[in-house]
Amino acid sequence: MDKEKYIKQELLKSTQSFIASLLLIASIGIILLSPLDYFVTPENFKLFLIYRLIAASLYFTLFLIFKKVNKFPLIFIAMATLIISAMIELMILSFGGHQSTYYAGFIIVFIFLFGLLPMSFKTTLFLTSMIYTTYLLPILVLDNITNPRIFVNNNIFLIATLTGGLIWRYINYKIHIKKLSLEYDLAKDKEQLAKYSTQLEELVQERTKDLSMSEQRFRALFDNANDGVVVLDKNGIIINMNNKFCELHGFDKEALIGTHFKFLEVEDHKEEKEERLKRILDGESLVFETEHYKRDGSKILLEVSSKGINIGGDLFIQSFHRDITEKKAIQEQLMHSQKMESIGQLAGGIAHNFNNLLTAILGYAELLKEYSDLDNDSKQKVNSIESSARKAGILVSKLLSFSRKETSEVLPLNLNDVINDSVKLFEGVLDKKIGLKTNLSNNIPTLEGDPNQLEQVIMNLMVNARDAMPDGGLITIKTSLAEIERDRFNMPSYIIPGKYVLLTISDTGCGIPKEITNRIFEPFFTTKEKGKGTGLGLAMVYGVIKDHKGYITVQSEVGKGSTFDVYLPVSGKTAYKALKQKLFSVSGHENILLVDDEEEVLNFIKDILETHGYKVLPARNPLAAIDIFKKLGSEIHLVISDIVMPLMDGKELIKNLRAIKPDIRIIVVSGFSDEAVNKDILKIDDFLKKPFEINQLLSKVRRVIDAGIRNLPPY
Repeated sequence: MDKEKYIKQELLKSTQSFIASLLLIASIGIILLSPLDYFVTPENFKLFLIYRLIAASLYFTLFLIFKKVNKFPLIFIAMATLIISAMIELMILSFGGHQSTYYAGFIIVFIFLFGLLPMSFKTTLFLTSMIYTTYLLPILVLDNITNPRIFVNNNIFLIATLTGGLIWRYINYKIHIKKLSLEYDLAKDKEQLAKYSTQLEELVQERTKDLSMSEQRFRALFDNANDGVVVLDKNGIIINMNNKFCELHGFDKEALIGTHFKFLEVEDHKEEKEERLKRILDGESLVFETEHYKRDGSKILLEVSSKGINIGGDLFIQSFHRDITEKKAIQEQLMHSQKMESIGQLAGGIAHNFNNLLTAILGYAELLKEYSDLDNDSKQKVNSIESSARKAGILVSKLLSFSRKETSEVLPLNLNDVINDSVKLFEGVLDKKIGLKTNLSNNIPTLEGDPNQLEQVIMNLMVNARDAMPDGGLITIKTSLAEIERDRFNMPSYIIPGKYVLLTISDTGCGIPKEITNRIFEPFFTTKEKGKGTGLGLAMVYGVIKDHKGYITVQSEVGKGSTFDVYLPVSGKTAYKALKQKLFSVSGHENILLVDDEEEVLNFIKDILETHGYKVLPARNPLAAIDIFKKLGSEIHLVISDIVMPLMDGKELIKNLRAIKPDIRIIVVSGFSDEAVNKDILKIDDFLKKPFEINQLLSKVRRVIDAGIRNLPPY
């Protein structure tokens, strides 16, 4: 609504509010003035009373009508003016005419009617004209003017009063308009202020909400961070921390706030910590590792990222703490694994070279026993040499197994057969004070594995059991079928559900302390006296079982013995049974190219073959072998070669020999038996692992040559 409409509306409201009151007051006032008539003109009292009653009745009627309709105020004002003017005019004409003193009634009407009603100047002028006309016109028409002086005097006085009233009404109207305009402006300003206030309130609420949400968001990020966050003042007093920091240290927030940070730190390297704090306060960001105490007294290794921050002129230190205890353990395990891998590679290299030496030692010992005329004492000494060399061979086999240089020959087998063979070998080395008891289930299914490796597992576990009972005891070997279910409460969680053949080897010995139980499968870890153990036994056991996709657990108590449970997955295939080989002659007359970089091995194999009638062409390296083969390849019936050699390895040598003569028969002799000497990959005819017995060499040579003559595979 604009200002003009507002002023008109307010004037209308004011007029309407006064009209009803004025009509009611006028209807009563007209009657109350009737005693004046009695004193002024007693003879006209009754007539004037009738006039007054009629006028009062009309006013009261107008009052009732206006209260009902509450519309058209100017019409009601005009009618009210006309009624009172007519009543006064009738009184003037009845009492004195142009000389009557009742003309003053018009002045009273004007004062009450137009002094109280907030009408516009135009409306007031119109009604004033109507009042004056009502006075003047009937007198001029109906009255005989006999005293012009009084008539003129009365008119002048009446006109002056009306003119003064009009001027007063005009000024008052302007003042009223100005007041309403000011009220309008104030209302608009107030409305605008209210609008601004509402907008400001909404803005404050929005900003407060944003601030609250921002605070909640950052508080959530702070409290739910994966790293522990702590805020210190410049003196190292804890001001605030998040939930993760409390969780890392095991304290409640209330217990930490207000305490000095040094109480959490392990007390070492004090000077280094003070220097670090000074650097942070000087504005440097630092990332470092430290160790803290937990509530239970244990220690936790942390990676800390700290920086000084200035807030409102005060310096604080914000630090992020990450638990790296497990990370460090994994790093140590990785370093240990890498170290073990390096040791394994070293062990593999040593074992290969050692096998070459053992091949010569065992071979010549066997030649001495077989073909030399020795006395009993000398034969006994040769037997000792051979026995020591074979023990060394077993150690080398363990080294190769540990370094994963041995591959397994996986066959379907019955574990009971492997156990029975192992027990027969082991019974001869048992002390009389130690008993051996077997409880083998006849209903166990077959499994897939390498019988030689599984035999080593059983032998190692039995040897450890024997060594744990220096004063005697009982070793029990048991087999059974174990079905591991998914929801098992008494089994290690890492064992995959399924069917397993369970091998249990227990003893009644000294037991294993709890603090070293987790280390017994580590390579080179041993509790035996120096010279009585290599620390490779259980490491080899663990590696073999892992290669067989099985598991091993141990339960032990000091003074009460140990129990090893080996879980091997069930196969269910028919068990393999080796066929007995037929005996045949091992001598011959064929030409054989012999390649080996170890002179002792080369001479030993050459002596054996030449002793049995073969013609041997020796070569100390692959390049010399290729030269010989190019010249005499058509006359050579068999090649015997090592794999690991200088200048050119055995694979390249075989490739070159096959390029010259594709059907040449080749036997590989090596200290390794891994993928590097796989028969299919190298396209060789047979393989012989160092060290070997003379009969093994001669039988393989004869079988491969004969198969070549008949164009048959030798194996």
